[in-house]
Amino acid sequence: MRKMIFSTLVCLILFGATAQAQKKEKVILDTDMVEVFDDGITMMMLANAPNIDLIGVTIVVGNTWVPEGTAYAIRQLEDIGKSHIPVVPGIRYPIFPSRFETIKNERILFGIGDAYVGAAGYPEPKSWESVYLQKYGSESTAKPLDMKAVNFIIDEVKKSPNEITIIAIGTCVNLATAVRMAPEIIPLIKKVIYMGGSFFKPGNTTPTAEFNWWMDPEAAKICLRSPFKEQIIVSLDVCEKMPFKKDRYEKLTGMIKNTDLKAMMKRNFLNTLYIEDPNYVHYIWDVIAGAIMIDPTLITEEVTRYVDVNSQFGFSYGQSVAFERNQPVGTQEARIVLTVDSDRLWKMVEDYCREF
Repeated sequence: MRKMIFSTLVCLILFGATAQAQKKEKVILDTDMVEVFDDGITMMMLANAPNIDLIGVTIVVGNTWVPEGTAYAIRQLEDIGKSHIPVVPGIRYPIFPSRFETIKNERILFGIGDAYVGAAGYPEPKSWESVYLQKYGSESTAKPLDMKAVNFIIDEVKKSPNEITIIAIGTCVNLATAVRMAPEIIPLIKKVIYMGGSFFKPGNTTPTAEFNWWMDPEAAKICLRSPFKEQIIVSLDVCEKMPFKKDRYEKLTGMIKNTDLKAMMKRNFLNTLYIEDPNYVHYIWDVIAGAIMIDPTLITEEVTRYVDVNSQFGFSYGQSVAFERNQPVGTQEARIVLTVDSDRLWKMVEDYCREF
């Protein structure tokens, strides 16, 4: 009898350990979605990762307008058979009033590094349906969730306290608004992973600022100063150690089997740039944030600092700053990723591209 009880206990313990090991990490991807690289590949990697439960994709302004990001997310999830994952439209503009108009003044007064301004550079589409129809020549079989991204974030975090990681790879206005509306969710979020900022090197959009946090410095500041349990930042400091050249792009394009996704790769602006200049060097950004969520051991070098963002309009508007000591009151500690295992990361990307 004792042996039977002991055996039963051992089985229960082993079963519990196995179940715990197999438990998936819940993730909300908050993104200014584009086709394939960079946001699209990130989303599809997370959707297919065996250890990740991608519970929703929330769309925010940034590289693209929200209607575009919504259409692109829906289409790519359809392409990989994951259209059950909710896509939730989010906030259409940065926090600062008339932010897009101030960009014109910045260009005149302070200069814009690579002249790229994302959604601020062209008119907002009428609807996600019009984008989808124009881009793909048909109506979508899936629809976005009939609610706002901010409410989705709040509801899901409260539903699964201490279990959800938010990966913010666009502007931070969805998350910033969520924590302003419902500050009680701050201690309930497991961690936040950002793609944004540039702490120890120049910016890319202005001489001092990285694009995502430059477009909405006020939102980034609110998020970084929120006392989340853990904050991890994928900044230009690591991204610009990950060159993305023509030969690799063509290799990845060749690996993708889905004809629609392959077509996206071939019409992507990157492919055009590589055709015009075979020596052109691009980088990956958001993919790194998704990859370290799937496998945190990819991080090989990091520092922990108190971090902040300059939200005062001027030459350094949107600049991210790290403090080892004597930090401003209200700043929080964050892990700043400096280096990742590039060989293993690119292998991960290749492995997933073979699945698409």
